[in-house]
Amino acid sequence: MDSKILRKLFLGFIEIHILYHAKKKPFYGSWIMEELKHHGYDISPGTLYPILHTLCREGLLSVEEQNVNGKIRKYYSITKEGEDVLIKAKEKALELINEIGG
Repeated sequence: MDSKILRKLFLGFIEIHILYHAKKKPFYGSWIMEELKHHGYDISPGTLYPILHTLCREGLLSVEEQNVNGKIRKYYSITKEGEDVLIKAKEKALELINEIGG
């Protein structure tokens, strides 16, 4: 990546994508990794899982363990606080796009 500011910006975009998809439906880690690839974010599990853990620790995501074919899988869902952050992020993103894009 060209600069630290772009890296921080893209990490923020990844977090917003995660919150958006968690609002649509609960997901598990490997599914969101594939979804993020569709948006051009090729991140490793070593990058993704710390992001998910941080979002949970900050109260923006909740996690529920489910037994799937004898294997425990963690499903992530958005919390009320996460929904509030997603709304604010959308407002700020639209404001910025309108300012720099037009």
